[in-house]
Amino acid sequence: MTKEKPYMFWADKLVAKLNIDEPHIINDSKTPSGRAHVGALRGVVIHDVMFRVLKERGFDVRYTFGVDDYDPLDELPYGRDEHFRPFLGKPLCEVPPPSGSHASDMADYYINEFFAVFKYLGVDTETYRLRDIYRSGQFDAAIDRILSNADGVREIYRTVSGSVRPSDWLPFQVICENCGRIGTTEVYEYDGKEVSYRCRTDMVSWATGCGYRGKTTPFSGKGKLPWKLEWVAKWATRGITIEGAGKDHTTKGGSRDVAAACLSRIFDKQAPLNIPYEFFLVEGAKMSSSRGIGVAAGDMADFLPPEILRFLMLRTQPNRPINFSPTEASVTKLFNEFDRYRASAFQGATAAGREPAEIYRLSEVATAAEYEVPNIQLLQALVQLPHIDVIEEVRKRSKRALTAIDIEHLQRRMASVRYWLNNYASDSEKLELQATLPQNAASLSMAQRAFLNLLAVRLESADWDEDSLQSLIFAVARITPIAQPDAFIAIYTALFGRELGPRAGALFSYLERAFLVRRFQDLPYDKELFWRETGATVADFEAWIHVQKLHEVYAHFDFIPHSGTNHRDLPGAERRPLGIGAIEFYVRLGDNKIHLKRVLFDLSAAVASDMQSAAESFRRQALDYLKDMEQGLSVPFHSTPTALRDMPLTG
Repeated sequence: MTKEKPYMFWADKLVAKLNIDEPHIINDSKTPSGRAHVGALRGVVIHDVMFRVLKERGFDVRYTFGVDDYDPLDELPYGRDEHFRPFLGKPLCEVPPPSGSHASDMADYYINEFFAVFKYLGVDTETYRLRDIYRSGQFDAAIDRILSNADGVREIYRTVSGSVRPSDWLPFQVICENCGRIGTTEVYEYDGKEVSYRCRTDMVSWATGCGYRGKTTPFSGKGKLPWKLEWVAKWATRGITIEGAGKDHTTKGGSRDVAAACLSRIFDKQAPLNIPYEFFLVEGAKMSSSRGIGVAAGDMADFLPPEILRFLMLRTQPNRPINFSPTEASVTKLFNEFDRYRASAFQGATAAGREPAEIYRLSEVATAAEYEVPNIQLLQALVQLPHIDVIEEVRKRSKRALTAIDIEHLQRRMASVRYWLNNYASDSEKLELQATLPQNAASLSMAQRAFLNLLAVRLESADWDEDSLQSLIFAVARITPIAQPDAFIAIYTALFGRELGPRAGALFSYLERAFLVRRFQDLPYDKELFWRETGATVADFEAWIHVQKLHEVYAHFDFIPHSGTNHRDLPGAERRPLGIGAIEFYVRLGDNKIHLKRVLFDLSAAVASDMQSAAESFRRQALDYLKDMEQGLSVPFHSTPTALRDMPLTG
């Protein structure tokens, strides 16, 4: 027996690199130039997990989050061109918010929504704003040191990233004293106290400078460092020991390498522990606030319960991309996977199962507790059923009294389903229970139609609970016989006019017995065509039954006249079968379940001259065949004259 390997969650591997005897600061930041897309939450949650794990391990740790509001407005938020265009190039904190907002500025307007999502997700950070850091002089010493080592910065840009800067380029941008823009200024000289700059009309394509030239102090908020050097200043002055970054910043020779090299050369310090993480994609596309691609973090928080949204960020290793879209398939998979992880957390998981259990634990906003909620596919159906009190119906069917936690999570999921239906679901994804038989039910095969009719017969006396009904559906599929996927397609088509739906047994338990029986009997079927679709030859049946572990065999004889019966006076060569006989073998196997094999016999006019004699001839032939089979298999064959209604389907 192989020894189980010790389990290590990805955060555990990073914690092992840290000294518990030293204080640690985890840092993250965001430029609030538009509505933050949901992908921006990936870094937030990853850093929050590190914060939680370090606290649990007894580390002295803080989690800080910076608002990069001194960055220039360099792109227009989606749908806001008219308001923001005049302010392109100005610091975000100097751009007025949209009309009607109570925010102090553009940065405040957008970051407040993002911080509301933090609260929703249980992310506890100490926030700070770069405007305050710059204006209070906290970066002044770092700015002086960086400007004084501009030659070294240029060399690092060239050797690390291959970016060649002019010999008079200095890593700083001031706020133009004439037009207030920061994105269009170029600093070209520093004397230790002041910088000389020009506000260029052709500096960037997205903003136009005013042409002003001047000289000013670089300190106390008069300007800012380029963001790679801003990283350096943060690391050097704020005691940051852990800060991850997205894939686009952590490639070889990328922004992270440049910043780390500058920190080492200028401040003789090591860069914080990195947690590189991949992109969050929507339907395979990288998201963009300015182009309106993707889903905003605030919208996703309105859509998903907090534990599900955290789980979306955590179920994938940080170094792998997340590709999500709010389609029915993706949403269903997300909730179902969360429920599997949740179950593993309360079932004494093995090493292989401890990662799901840990991911679940860190996905919950508060202390994890067991709770009971219906499957998300079932809820999608129940929420769309008219005149049903979902909570009350769930309460009736629960095996125990619902707790406040059960009801809270049920309400969250119901709200999530309604949001999805109203905002993301296509018409084809909506599960509307049809008042009458849907038109596309006419395309169902004879076997599918027969299955529904056989199911209707059994439903009349079935136990009306989820597990019993689900078992019944599988059992009727076996005695039709029909492939299980085809059976469920038939059910969903007859009820919803589409091929997919929730767990059928659970759905049935919320519907009226009489309604289901009527609906499934609405589709007539041609018995002969049904037999032709599901019948087996003698050779096929014998090849199958001789390799089975048999417990019991029931046999039912049936005969139907052929729809193309010939007249007796037609020449023999032109005579077609008078009818079809079938021996329906209901075989109980080692799994104690009944499986049906329908063996067909064509009765030709050469054997009998009329229907009655053909049926009698078939019966004699069938009895002889049964005797031979009993002797060969050493298993008794029982007669079952009313097989379709009364045949026991399980032991």
